Amino acid sequence: MGRIFWATYYSWRGFISAVKYEAAFRQELILVLLMLPFAFWLGDGAVEHFLLIGSGLLVLIVELLNSAIEAAVDRIGTERHRLSGQAKDMGSAAVFLSLVLMAICWIEIALF
Repeated sequence: MGRIFWATYYSWRGFISAVKYEAAFRQELILVLLMLPFAFWLGDGAVEHFLLIGSGLLVLIVELLNSAIEAAVDRIGTERHRLSGQAKDMGSAAVFLSLVLMAICWIEIALF
């Protein structure tokens, strides 16, 4: 039980840290929270509700991972390096693709 408690504690600390220090995460969190009620209004059944809510949660998950990559790279050093830039760019691309996926889900369910 202790391990579960501490894992939850550290996860919550990570979430709070992202809210406090990561502007992109805050923006996406607000977007997802604003869209949440519409997911229940727009979706027709459990599968569509899951797709709408899940795509938003996926954006938040990917943004957390991207922020972790950026923090680790920045911790190593501030000098410019091709691989550091590549890691950050790939993390950003992952966030972009998750946003595209969310947009596709919402547009598809809203229009069809």
